Amino acid sequence: MIKDPDRTPLSRTFFDRPVLEVAPDLLGRTLVRLTDDGPIELRITEVEAYDGQGDPGSHAYRGKTPRNASMFGPPGHAYVYFIYGMWFSLNLVCGQEGKASGVLLRGGEVTSGHEFVRKRRLSARNDNELAKGPARLATGLAIDRTLDGTDLCAGPESPLSVLHGTPAPTDLVKNGPRTGVGGEGADHPWRFWISGDPTVSPFRAHKPRHRRT
Repeated sequence: MIKDPDRTPLSRTFFDRPVLEVAPDLLGRTLVRLTDDGPIELRITEVEAYDGQGDPGSHAYRGKTPRNASMFGPPGHAYVYFIYGMWFSLNLVCGQEGKASGVLLRGGEVTSGHEFVRKRRLSARNDNELAKGPARLATGLAIDRTLDGTDLCAGPESPLSVLHGTPAPTDLVKNGPRTGVGGEGADHPWRFWISGDPTVSPFRAHKPRHRRT
């Protein structure tokens, strides 16, 4: 008999661990987003870990700035950033306060509130594409910089929270290089996903962005 996903909220203790422990452990958990239209729930299927000042691929590699301040904790908060002047991305802050680290949510299966997501993701060909990739996920869930610093552990009224859900079986959890990360951080196998899940985005290697002259 298949059990319904556990709706117990994840505590701050869950996030107060090293990022490489938290990242794969988020697979199968339920992200809850309260929007003006109504609640949306998503089963997390793909993530990437970023380890702050010890990780050349991290926004915090060169230290704390107004943009990345939320990444330095406390754990159990959201870090939202704007990229390429086009999209937002949602990260869940973890690890010791004062030491930046976070998990980028790259993909998931919308399990509730499909109607609210579909109207924001009109280009999606099917429901598997609604949150397949970090920009699509953020767009579908109405994520923007106003949610930066949101406390994920503040209770049921928080606009963002994470429930226990149904953790992915360990034999289905795979890992490899992060998508689009170049330089010294390119080879870190810190992207984690549920094998065979149709909502996982395809891997893309880093391609340098050339400025026009």
